[in-house]
Amino acid sequence: MLIKRPGYLEALKRHQDKSNLIKVVTGVRRAGKSTLLALFQKHLLESGVPQKRIIGINLESREFAAYRNGDALYEYVKSMLKTTRRHYVFIDEFQMADGYEDVGNSLRMMENVDLYVTGSNTRILSGEGRESWKNVTKWGGRYIDIRVLPLSFGEYASAFAKKKAVTADELFRDYAEQGSFPETLSYVKNGVYDKEGVSDYIDGVYNAVILKDVMTQPGVKSVPLLERVVNYMLANIGSETSINNIVGVLNNDLRLRSDEKKLYSSTIEAYLNALLNGYLFYKATRYYAKGKEYLKTNAKYYAVDVGLRYHLLGGDLKTDAGHVLENVVYLELIRRGYRVNVGRVGSMEIDFVARKPGGQIEYYQVAQSVLDPDTLRRELAPLEGTGDSYPKFLLTRDYDDTIYNGIRHRNVLEWLLGRISKS
Repeated sequence: MLIKRPGYLEALKRHQDKSNLIKVVTGVRRAGKSTLLALFQKHLLESGVPQKRIIGINLESREFAAYRNGDALYEYVKSMLKTTRRHYVFIDEFQMADGYEDVGNSLRMMENVDLYVTGSNTRILSGEGRESWKNVTKWGGRYIDIRVLPLSFGEYASAFAKKKAVTADELFRDYAEQGSFPETLSYVKNGVYDKEGVSDYIDGVYNAVILKDVMTQPGVKSVPLLERVVNYMLANIGSETSINNIVGVLNNDLRLRSDEKKLYSSTIEAYLNALLNGYLFYKATRYYAKGKEYLKTNAKYYAVDVGLRYHLLGGDLKTDAGHVLENVVYLELIRRGYRVNVGRVGSMEIDFVARKPGGQIEYYQVAQSVLDPDTLRRELAPLEGTGDSYPKFLLTRDYDDTIYNGIRHRNVLEWLLGRISKS
């Protein structure tokens, strides 16, 4: 099932024909990067670009294995440039090519090439295994990073738009349990998931990310240790933590495992960075709203897909519904182009401090329900304590539309679906 990705498609259109810029589409495996490029190629064809000026290469495919050699890849693309008119070149998993930095830079400088590439981990931009400045120097900042996440709740719901009997609450339950990877929708028949099929699929995605994008990172050597770190992170999504916290918990666990050595912060930091680089997790650092200061010590971590949490840890989502909901809202803010931090006002926490580049701050508080007056007061207090007039939102599963001292209470599912405005 082909799901439209309008936000990402518009981002590509915005930078179309900026031939001196490499358009780098990054994100976790199976998030839909290749599908996005296919949608963009369809747009080009519909805009009148002939097929012969659209060049597609997938370096994961056996068909193009020979072009994982950078020199061969460059020569192949050159051989496909039949005219001086602009050609649109799409290369999937570009980091698999030896010397991809040089290849990208050389193609970028060709006047008749508009280059689009994908990568499943951050080494395509950071030069994994090398000094990171090498990549930056060679591309000279001449690239645009378009970060693709799995399906938003709105994109997911669009697949069920014709099934009017399905409520938003029912859709969200399946979205949280079965996950947001686009391919999981192929396991739906007559509105019912083949849960065993989905489980097998997610297991395959997870193993591919772990083996190809995480275990290949510097300092990561033990699969069992990596899995313990992943399980800890998934169990604590939305909880403020630090590397020292993780080390302490895992070392306590190892007391029961006499055959394993004590863990140190440097080891766990390498594993955590590898998970971030493989896009399995995202990090939100702390921001003090009153002092307008950032602090890098503690942070919150969110999974790229809450379905992974359900799949790997099992259990009933109701037991941690608040953190699951918070995870979904965090990813949605990222999709909408915000830079997101965890907020603090004294000892009180604001779930998200969000800002678009060049834009004003917005505050978001997320909760399952605030029908209880004490809960409502607790959730409003940090927003009221900022002492500023920036926009503030309280997002819950309650169907309410009230404004408290300028703080807008909105139903979170309606907000995720884009059915309500900020006013």
